[in-house]
Amino acid sequence: MTLTTELLAKDIMTPGARCIGENDSLETAARLMADLDIGSLPICGEDGKLKGMLTDRDIVVKAIANGHAADTTTAGALAEGRPFMVDTEDDARHVLELMQEHQVRRIPVIDDHVLVGIVAEADIARRLDAQDTGETVERISR
Repeated sequence: MTLTTELLAKDIMTPGARCIGENDSLETAARLMADLDIGSLPICGEDGKLKGMLTDRDIVVKAIANGHAADTTTAGALAEGRPFMVDTEDDARHVLELMQEHQVRRIPVIDDHVLVGIVAEADIARRLDAQDTGETVERISR
């Protein structure tokens, strides 16, 4: 990687990320995604902690295509595995390595266990050099 300056996650993230509650319906999540013109939302638990990520594709492929009703299936029902996240003070190199290793296009950013932002491929393209961007996109897309 060719990061010329040591940027932190907070320097490259999009701030103000919104969560969908683990008990909110997929219909509510889909409407929020449409309103915000985004394709994914972090799933936050009743305890305020990150439970996973929900994508528009998850709603369609894992729920609707399998006969689950969008108005009664909860976002938390689709939260699988351990969510990947970074802290605001993690360096950008760590963020890119985590995205590449786990082949994820978005990483939630937390500060003191609270969601404060998201680092997405678009953030990398806007804030890092072309080599880092290309390398990350290539490794995520394998």
